[in-house]
Amino acid sequence: MKLNVTSKIFIGMALGIVIGYILNKTLPEVSIEKWSDYLNLLSVIFLRMIKMIIGPLVFSILTVGIAKLGDFKLVGRIGLKTLGYFYFATILSLITGLIAVNILKPGSGMQGKLPAAGASTGVETKKMTLDNFFEHLIPESIFQALATNEILQIVVFAIFFGIATAAIGDKGKVIIKGLDSVAEVMFKVVGYVMEFAPYAVFGAVARVVAQKGLGILGDYLYLIICFFLTLLFFIFAVLPVICLFAKVPYWKLLSYVKSAIFLSFGTASSEASMPMQIEKLKEFGVPERIVSFVLPLGYSFNLDGSMMYMTFATGFIAQAYGIDLSLGQQVTMLLTLLITSKGIAGVPRASLVVIAGTMAMFDLPSEGLILLFAVDWLLDMGRSATSVAGNAVATAVVAKWEGELETAA
Repeated sequence: MKLNVTSKIFIGMALGIVIGYILNKTLPEVSIEKWSDYLNLLSVIFLRMIKMIIGPLVFSILTVGIAKLGDFKLVGRIGLKTLGYFYFATILSLITGLIAVNILKPGSGMQGKLPAAGASTGVETKKMTLDNFFEHLIPESIFQALATNEILQIVVFAIFFGIATAAIGDKGKVIIKGLDSVAEVMFKVVGYVMEFAPYAVFGAVARVVAQKGLGILGDYLYLIICFFLTLLFFIFAVLPVICLFAKVPYWKLLSYVKSAIFLSFGTASSEASMPMQIEKLKEFGVPERIVSFVLPLGYSFNLDGSMMYMTFATGFIAQAYGIDLSLGQQVTMLLTLLITSKGIAGVPRASLVVIAGTMAMFDLPSEGLILLFAVDWLLDMGRSATSVAGNAVATAVVAKWEGELETAA
């Protein structure tokens, strides 16, 4: 029997835990570091291959999709619906994280494990302003954007390029046909690259288990359980309700994108599953032009897992230090994160950077961020997978609003 991608990813994850645990228990620390570097090569190779294809893939399919539309008003209408949904989903995810941290109180048992006052976090606080948001949005050079995988900048250029291609009429058809062929080639390359995905998951999981050990999970067990329960509530309660109102068959959608979700969980990278998710959403019945427009934007503006983490983690640190945030302060935090969290894609350790900035606003001890470092890798796996599920729903909902979802309910 031939195993599908999901089964292979699960096997890679399970083997990674076993091999990582054996290395952690049997090798001296110096050897563990060396083996961790070797194992990390598997995930590094895979993620670099993913980054190699994302730029050309997004540019080609989005340009072709928009050029075939040939209507600036139509592009604008889809764009407004997409951004409207993203802000709606962001508010829901921020509120979900905030309610969960207040009910479950994961920081209440951490008082005896607080880091030393003044300890360095190594995370630089980044303030998002209108200026640097637009600098991040508009590319100086499309070649630089492609080279650095600035997805949002590639999308902006592709929109202009696609509309201009449609505007020149018959002369533009040659370009559309050429880029259509490029997209087909890139999807073929995606198929080759995805064969390596289970090995990448194995390497990523084995590395962190070898370095951290499974014992560290005991100290943070309640935090881990609380956060994953919050993520599961969002995936299995909030998203299905959204789809119910939008008349999108959620469980069928989930069955199509589950491989992409598990891949992102195993590699702790939502970006890793993007090419696979594009194909699965097309198979589900979402037109290519909707997928290619909504999904890349989602990786900058609709990171549901990260949004929940920001309110949840900030509340957790406040509880660990015995600091009560009033209802007014929590509402202010939610509104602040709603604005400052947009456009952070591409910022290293983006969630931690935004959390650090939020903590400074409410005079929470900056060293409290260190409490998250030990298990951030595991929490990142969960929030990456949740963001993938959230973007699948966003794409399907926008397609439904446009009357172009072809799947049977």
